[in-house]
Amino acid sequence: MSTEKLAFMIGLLGSLHCIGMCGPLAFAVPSLKQGWLFLVADKLLYQLGRVAAYCTLGVVIGLIGQQIWLAGLQQGISILSGALIVMAACSRLFKFSVIKKRSSFMLGPFNRVFNYALKHKANHLIIGYINGFLPCGFVYLALAGALNTNGLQNAVSYMFWFGLGTLPLMFTATLGLGFSGIIWRRRINSAVPYLMLGIGLWFILRGLALDIPYLSPPAMQQGITDCK
Repeated sequence: MSTEKLAFMIGLLGSLHCIGMCGPLAFAVPSLKQGWLFLVADKLLYQLGRVAAYCTLGVVIGLIGQQIWLAGLQQGISILSGALIVMAACSRLFKFSVIKKRSSFMLGPFNRVFNYALKHKANHLIIGYINGFLPCGFVYLALAGALNTNGLQNAVSYMFWFGLGTLPLMFTATLGLGFSGIIWRRRINSAVPYLMLGIGLWFILRGLALDIPYLSPPAMQQGITDCK
């Protein structure tokens, strides 16, 4: 599977999980003009704002990843990021907590900026962009994948396809078609750790460079593939 397809699938599956978290934020943003077309346009701008934020994160993580590749540390980073993802998956599967609660240090600035934008009636594109920086496990998962790509352009492309994967269901949900039911969220939540576990193990295998086609190609071949 290409990195773009992987990123899109993470975004698509992640959107099912994140509707319960990000959906209420999107529902809280009122349209300033009346009418069905304005509603659709506003909610679409909101989603495009999120995708733009993910691309911005891709720029940052791509610059970091570029230095890692230049230093020849990409295999170690792949193993480390895979191990962290596996730990996060196991914490959900076996019901133990690695971090008991989100740090207010992370959520505090986000909440202040988001509330300020709402208070001053910022347009949906800007509010969606702010929403893209909401601390989220699936965004972290995508960033780990982007970090393991070679170069700035590949990292931005990875985050773009991740954002594009989140768009269809998140856009539909913000139009009020009810995809955030508790039964759906429970089913998706039960499947999420297995997805994380599979991706984490794949990152570890890639880092080990065991010469297994597709799963763990040699280090030199990985560099050639990622540069394409």
